[in-house]
Amino acid sequence: MSDKATAVAPANIAFIKYWGIRDSDQTLPYNASISMTLTACVSRCTVELLPEGPGELEVLVRTDGILAPAPPGFSRGIERHLLRLKTWAGIRGTFRVATENSFPTGAGLASSASGFAALTLAAAAALGRPLKSRELSILARSSGSGSAARSAFGGYVEWPDDKGEGSARQLAEASHWALSDVVAVVSSAPKEVSSREGHRRAPGSQFFARRLERLGEKLRRVRAAIAERDIGDLGSILEEEALELHLIAMSSRPPIFYWTAGTIAVLRSVRRLREGGLAAYATIDAGPNVHVICPSDEEVGVAAALRELNEVESVIVDRVGNGPFLTEDHLV
Repeated sequence: MSDKATAVAPANIAFIKYWGIRDSDQTLPYNASISMTLTACVSRCTVELLPEGPGELEVLVRTDGILAPAPPGFSRGIERHLLRLKTWAGIRGTFRVATENSFPTGAGLASSASGFAALTLAAAAALGRPLKSRELSILARSSGSGSAARSAFGGYVEWPDDKGEGSARQLAEASHWALSDVVAVVSSAPKEVSSREGHRRAPGSQFFARRLERLGEKLRRVRAAIAERDIGDLGSILEEEALELHLIAMSSRPPIFYWTAGTIAVLRSVRRLREGGLAAYATIDAGPNVHVICPSDEEVGVAAALRELNEVESVIVDRVGNGPFLTEDHLV
């Protein structure tokens, strides 16, 4: 007996960051966050349930078209989450899992968000428990990736919502505002300090508490900017948010330095683009790579400028998207 399902889930880029976890067991943040769900940066995950199989979990990763056994550290996170999902579903058995990303893994581009959202959706379907967005958000968050809660919804998303259950909520559909995320990849290598470790260290920064005091007003302004499609107000806040996240990282104990010389070169380029009349604004998650948010009708000019920089390895042109879905295009 075998049940198989495959899901595709997108990464997301946070406008208001969450940085610091107040409850690591439940993956609950100190503050709410707001993000844009993407469409090109995705994870695809196939989960096959083998109820009669006594064997151990098999995890495969496809890279450059080749499936190979996943590294032990990668497999452990998947195994822990699948155990939670089997307990939730009340079903025994073992799994075969295969996964791939369309973008660099572990480089600060939210691959854990898309990966665990895809894993959760596919596993639940293989277990015979199809999920709605809210249920997916709550279960994906239990993986330990808070950002995965946001990848359960399309469009513009806030996490957590005001119902106290740890789910995200959709602020606006993707069709509400045509924004692009032009990603300047200055390093595709996995970062040295994980986001999870960064969250753990964050409260040790002298700037951490002060940021939390000011977040209520910034959340209000970003909600309003999305509702009114105001790229200027949104852009000014998301740039400030990126700087504050990295200020806290750099002042944590011990400090974390995610930026490279390429990061700074891209930030300078984005400033020049604005001086030249393009509505381009930079934000950075926990890594060196820079997301440039702009109206979709300006993405071509932004991407061309970023490709001219010697420090940029590659450019990914992405847009706001509609969220995760199931597919019959299995990896195994």
